[in-house]
Amino acid sequence: MEMKDIQYVGVNDYKIDLFEGMYMVPNGMAYNSYVIMDEKIAVMDAVDGAFVAEWLDKVEEVLNGAKPDYLIVQHMEPDHSAGIFAFMEKYPNVKIVSSSRAFMMMKNYFGTDFSDRQIVVGEGNSLPLGSRELLFFAAPMVHWPEVLMTYEKTEKILFSADAFGKFGALDVEEEWACEARRYYFGIVGKYGVQVQMLLKKLSGYEITAIYPLHGPILRENLGYYLDLYNTWSSYGVESEGVLIAYTSVYGNTKNAVELLAEELKKNGCKKVVVNDLARCDMAEAVEDGFRYGKIVFATTTYNGEIFPFMREFIHNLTERNFQNKTVAFIENGSWAPMATRVMKDLLSKCKNLQYAATEVSILSALKEETREKIAELAKELCAE
Repeated sequence: MEMKDIQYVGVNDYKIDLFEGMYMVPNGMAYNSYVIMDEKIAVMDAVDGAFVAEWLDKVEEVLNGAKPDYLIVQHMEPDHSAGIFAFMEKYPNVKIVSSSRAFMMMKNYFGTDFSDRQIVVGEGNSLPLGSRELLFFAAPMVHWPEVLMTYEKTEKILFSADAFGKFGALDVEEEWACEARRYYFGIVGKYGVQVQMLLKKLSGYEITAIYPLHGPILRENLGYYLDLYNTWSSYGVESEGVLIAYTSVYGNTKNAVELLAEELKKNGCKKVVVNDLARCDMAEAVEDGFRYGKIVFATTTYNGEIFPFMREFIHNLTERNFQNKTVAFIENGSWAPMATRVMKDLLSKCKNLQYAATEVSILSALKEETREKIAELAKELCAE
């Protein structure tokens, strides 16, 4: 898998059902770790606690009798750091290389910050290994405050911590962007400003490969991945199209949504995505909310408020800095429809939202006048 002097020693997790206790991962997860073989030997990050023994065996096999000099810790989230203590016990002469914040976190996790064996590095510091030299970048809040990224100067390789990662084990064949997008917006999406700062720093360096802590090593067409990260972190429009996100109690709001989808297609909209928020993977819906430039929120008035799945969906968007979209509303209510007002209030702090002039309000079920309003909304959304 690797060139002879950078070896992969990560693991695949097929037992996990929810990553971070929240995100469905039907194709598992990969926890990546690498060994850089040189005059000095550096191990890049550990793995999840359930796989520490397997990881240590893989490291030992790659070392083939040699002893590591450094354990480089880029990120302290437990799926990458759980093996640190066992590694340091097994190799008592190893120095641990990490940021000052990471060492504070080690004290919390392990009861020690390895003060007699630590090398504290930060932005612009370097570590010579022999024929190779490692340069460190501070990447705070991408997506934890202690994060480092590491640039190997000889081969121009970026060890990117959690950035450019994705859901899924490494031996699963699937499109990178789909699960990388869901991963990004679920886990990193709030921190677009920080990702933009990181991309600006990286733009000054030639990169021939990206070695993330989740997902495959990226070697070809790196501009594609960097461009996607730029679009995602600047909250731009990745795909032209309309997302309709809805909830429906007795099917009447669903009927309105289906009619709108038909009208949008009649008016030339080639991509219409419909998500039933009560039944779909919420992380998939959030991913779509950031992917497309136009979004229709359709829901019922419920307990003088809005249906809970819609509130959860909007909260997931707003806490991740939802912005730069065209937004429209369909509300339903039998005696006092107020869902549009509630949704507007929830979105009120979002930046650069353009609201459609046409608003659709349904009293219980579709009628001729609301059908006409839906047709009018479709024309407005397709005209922009």
